[in-house]
Amino acid sequence: MRLTRIFGIVLVLLGLCGNLFAVEPPSCEGGKWPALAERETLTDNWFSLGERLADSGIAVRLSLTQVYQINLSGGLATHRRAGRHTGSYDLEVDLDLEKLLNIPGGSIYVNAEGSWSDGLDESSVGSVFGVNGDASGCRAIDLAELWYEQAMLAGRLRVRIGKLDLTGGFEHRGCPVAFDCNAFANDESSQFLNGALVNNPTIPFPDKGLGVMVYYNPLAGWYVSAGCADAQADVRETGFNTAFHDGDYFFGIFETGIVGRLPSSNGVLVGAYRAGLWYDPQPKEHFDSGRIKRDDVGFYLSFDQMAWKENADAEDTQGLGLFARYGLAHKEVNEVSCFWSIGAQYQGLISTRDDDVLGFGIARGRLSGDAGFTADCETVLELYYNIAVSPWLSLAPSLQYVCNPGAEPDADDAVVMGFRCMMSL
Repeated sequence: MRLTRIFGIVLVLLGLCGNLFAVEPPSCEGGKWPALAERETLTDNWFSLGERLADSGIAVRLSLTQVYQINLSGGLATHRRAGRHTGSYDLEVDLDLEKLLNIPGGSIYVNAEGSWSDGLDESSVGSVFGVNGDASGCRAIDLAELWYEQAMLAGRLRVRIGKLDLTGGFEHRGCPVAFDCNAFANDESSQFLNGALVNNPTIPFPDKGLGVMVYYNPLAGWYVSAGCADAQADVRETGFNTAFHDGDYFFGIFETGIVGRLPSSNGVLVGAYRAGLWYDPQPKEHFDSGRIKRDDVGFYLSFDQMAWKENADAEDTQGLGLFARYGLAHKEVNEVSCFWSIGAQYQGLISTRDDDVLGFGIARGRLSGDAGFTADCETVLELYYNIAVSPWLSLAPSLQYVCNPGAEPDADDAVVMGFRCMMSL
């Protein structure tokens, strides 16, 4: 009953937020807001310098995400302020080598990022999944990614090598694919905040580090992809000291999937259905006996499907989308041995707010008793409403309900309210 009341109150608040922004600001001749609101970025693409750089094959993007969360009840504590405010920034550079150096299909990607605060899990919630997927600690700046990609066979074969993020994936027929990607639950800066609704927690993805990824699309609608990366990577370092010294362990992952296009009265409904295997060669200690296990493996699924569109415009993404995930891992050496999540998002629920997104998701993970957890599972429900104030600014209130945080049966269920602001500078 308490959960029902809380979600009812939040739905009312989200509706009020949507109605607030549904009113267009008054346009007055010479006014600054209409022109500012139409910009793709706050600085108008670096005061138009970005457009000239793009013509030369250089694209530069800077984004800022800030999150404020508070634990309203349950968990570890409701009065502690540590970790309530977190934030991060990303500076991204794309180099089109065909324009720059006349190398067809070649590109270079660079991502420098920084963040502040670890979030309020440790101080206030105690969740295993993590209620703030954007919280990455206190880091001034890290060179998180630097890779070269070569596209061949008209883009059907793509090879990426360098310092990379295995969760970044590729694009295929308008859908994100490889690895564990999801169109509706994969981005903590614009979709769900809870870590279990960003990536599958049964997959022990290494930190961003040296590796290689290969994507191949042999037939229309079907792809295969494989990746190999330094299992001991640390985003704060170049990676050469862990990848090629002492014990060299490389995490491997393989995925295949189908990207379908279902016909409907309002146009094509795009969906992706992925299945994957992962392999971790690092020696892991059994939780119960202390014995060493090597060559750990696991299995996962990830689905997303556009279920209904509001209109037939191919460029319009308004409508209802559904998603689901599943993962399985050995309980002797992995904290989360079995996992599933389901959810939905609706874009354009309010008739005057075509770019706003309402999302709801449920995730549940079975936690290993051998690892010392005294309850079987941790479960999270999250509801958010992403308000597109302008192309460069979005605001998103959210609510999370965490059952058995930390898989402790004596811990009260936690209710976490949050507010996220994301800006493209």
